[in-house]
Amino acid sequence: MSPARGGVPLLACTAGIALANNYAVQPALGDLARDTGTSAAAIGLVTTAALAGCIAGFAFLLPLVDRAAPRRLVTGQLALLAGGLLLAASAHGLGQLLVAYVVVGAGASVSAMASAIAGRGVPGERRGAAVSLVAAGMSAGILLSRLVGGALAGALGWRGMLLVFAAAVLVCAAGAWWRLPRERPAPQGGYLGTLAALPGLLRRHRTLRRAVAQGSLWYFAFSLVWVALTVRLAQPPYGLDAAAIGLYSLAGALGFAALPVAGRLGDRYSPRAVIRVSMVVAAVGAALLCTGLSRPVITAVGLALVDAGCFTAQAANQARILGIDPLRAGSLSGVYLLLYFVAGAVGAGVAAPLVAGGGWGAASAVVLGALLTAGGAGLLPGRGRVAGRGWLVACCARAAQPHGERAPRP
Repeated sequence: MSPARGGVPLLACTAGIALANNYAVQPALGDLARDTGTSAAAIGLVTTAALAGCIAGFAFLLPLVDRAAPRRLVTGQLALLAGGLLLAASAHGLGQLLVAYVVVGAGASVSAMASAIAGRGVPGERRGAAVSLVAAGMSAGILLSRLVGGALAGALGWRGMLLVFAAAVLVCAAGAWWRLPRERPAPQGGYLGTLAALPGLLRRHRTLRRAVAQGSLWYFAFSLVWVALTVRLAQPPYGLDAAAIGLYSLAGALGFAALPVAGRLGDRYSPRAVIRVSMVVAAVGAALLCTGLSRPVITAVGLALVDAGCFTAQAANQARILGIDPLRAGSLSGVYLLLYFVAGAVGAGVAAPLVAGGGWGAASAVVLGALLTAGGAGLLPGRGRVAGRGWLVACCARAAQPHGERAPRP
């Protein structure tokens, strides 16, 4: 049930545009507050609502990848996302905005569906490249969302900006209906049974547990560093405005550019090897950030290395998870991403208190520690090594037997 020709690039584009909607509104939050009569403190709940909706989507919608035809599933969720954007564009109060952004967040979780569908629909030797291409689309969506959203809000107003994004989502929906597979995977049990089985997947698969532990650590660090940076640069002696702080997000372009290379390396070697190298790169970037923020070039290089390491590690991690059982790609990804985003929310939540209590030095030190821990976890022996030794022993025993008595190939 592989996507039609051009299906993986379509999924990458869809994932990027969908995920961008979680972030594009952020530069315009001040305008939303003024137009809806909401306080500056309360309007921040819009971002929280989008994150809550996204987590709910990972928990309750992503497992549908294992049950529904990709064409119907992706098109339907993109329609849900467009509906949430239209509801937000017509909002005149905070309550409607919060409901709308829970829907937007749930719809934006289609980005993870795109990754699971792409990884499941290609041969194993090309899975890393396919997942990395979708991850590159997601990274581009995150990287460009605030810049594009701010520019559109400045030109058309925040309501006009949301309408433009809704139109782009509907274009992706039409493409998904046209190009994605119509075949439905054979479901393994009922939907409620699938949800009930999710915790068991974590207990059953050691590879999934390790992927969750490592991924949660680097996404905690990633979220912490960007929120802490925003908080600290807005304070004296820097006092930068939102537009100037937003320019630092361009440092993430290195992570976007590194993803296709990481995908090919993951197919050639192993996801674990790519993750180990990625964590070394991210830790070097965090070490540069520990030197302070007084030199913008050093800060930009440090951010670029942290982003590159986290993005490439995430692509390799998702390929590793999909390799556990491609038939349960949605359920496995749902467990992983649910815990992954919870860790990111924790990182974002502790950033401001860390900066207030210990300054930038404390925040960057915690980031470095989390990345080093994630990299160190990848050095622990896994079942792959034991299996590898068993395979070698079996092959040697087989070669030592007489020609007519050789054991079957392991």
